[in-house]
Amino acid sequence: MEKRKLSFWDIWNMSFGFLGIQMGFALQNANASRILQNFGADVHELSWFWIVAPLTGLIVQPIIGYYSDRTWTKLGRRRPYFLAGALLASVGLVLMPNADMFIAVMPSLWVGAGMLMIMDASFNVAMEPFRALVADILPSDQRTLGFSVQTILIGIGAVIGSWLPYVLTNWFGVLNEAAPGEVPTNLILSFIIGAAVLIISILITVFTTKEYSPEEVAQFPVDSKHEESEVEEKSSLLNIFSDFKKMPLTMRQLSSVQFFSWFGLFGMWVFATPAIAHHIYGLALDDSHSLAYNIAGDWVGILFGVYNAVSAVYAFFLPAIAKKIGRKRTHAFSLIVGGIGLISVYFMPNENWLILSMLGVGIAWASILAMPYAILAGSIPPKKMGVYMGIFNFFIVIPQIINALIGGPLVKYFYGGDAIYALVMSGISFLIAAVLVVRVKDVDDVILIKS
Repeated sequence: MEKRKLSFWDIWNMSFGFLGIQMGFALQNANASRILQNFGADVHELSWFWIVAPLTGLIVQPIIGYYSDRTWTKLGRRRPYFLAGALLASVGLVLMPNADMFIAVMPSLWVGAGMLMIMDASFNVAMEPFRALVADILPSDQRTLGFSVQTILIGIGAVIGSWLPYVLTNWFGVLNEAAPGEVPTNLILSFIIGAAVLIISILITVFTTKEYSPEEVAQFPVDSKHEESEVEEKSSLLNIFSDFKKMPLTMRQLSSVQFFSWFGLFGMWVFATPAIAHHIYGLALDDSHSLAYNIAGDWVGILFGVYNAVSAVYAFFLPAIAKKIGRKRTHAFSLIVGGIGLISVYFMPNENWLILSMLGVGIAWASILAMPYAILAGSIPPKKMGVYMGIFNFFIVIPQIINALIGGPLVKYFYGGDAIYALVMSGISFLIAAVLVVRVKDVDDVILIKS
């Protein structure tokens, strides 16, 4: 029995929940630092508040992957997990900008940081089962298309989430200024809308996508390179550690690429608003409450929307480009363009020119979301797709944890409080990742070339 080929719209519906996930994720990435500063956080403390999110992902992802490999319910194998993750993430989205409601219990800054943790942990619960779902359902020759469609939907959702605060203020007159210690109304309303879209989009995927049953999975042919890994073993959560030791060569090689890619992304997400507010808008380093600062924050949302819009468009072309020059070269080229884009922020004369910088970042972001997973999927034993996708997340969260630990002190003591240099470092990280892609062994590409 072979996996059936799906139509474009079947693949679209299968991944549609990612639109809502990424809309919420974009609201978090573009505005969490700004909200925490509204609640009183200093710029050099921002990365420390963000550290809880990747730490949670480090623990949650492989456990969710392990259990999703072994879960068979009426909803299927992966769907229960991204549905539960969406529900929890929506709670975090509603409560984070409203953290000052709990000031009688504890400081709003700590409540906001706690909601950031809940959101990111929940997004982690939802995201990796979605990645595994593509590998579960699609035959190998449709996986690049599958991950590219996910990237398109990620881009669309992220554009909506990133631009929503600006649109609410400039098109509908919603206030973007608040008293010290409070969050502007446009952000509060944006997060509530994001929570609603997240739930609706996930439900569309849940009700339109059918997963293979255990009986059907058992009939699929086993690739010779996975035969040894398919031997039955005693089920135990501790198998995660043995699986980590036995991870495929391709996965080991991709780990360093992922490390530098996500080290750079984390630096951009955490420090973009204070960096651009000071370096481009000329605001004081300690200004985090003025109307000008909130205008800069809204513009950062627009810029994040630009790079996500570019990624959605570029993702349409990724399968054709990868078929022409190979997935490794496609990824290396994209990372180089993204690195140049981030470094160029330092040299731009005003905020409008930053749109050009974000074009490069968008190209890299599209590839980061698609190419490593397309390369990885062909090297993973099908019965352990979930757990290995979860383990692969180690190489996403560990660089974020390291950046969270050293990013703040670097800005405070090495960069003189000027966060623009954190963005330059992020660009350099992209360039290092591009060099490291060259040594990765892409199993599926080798098979396609031989055939």
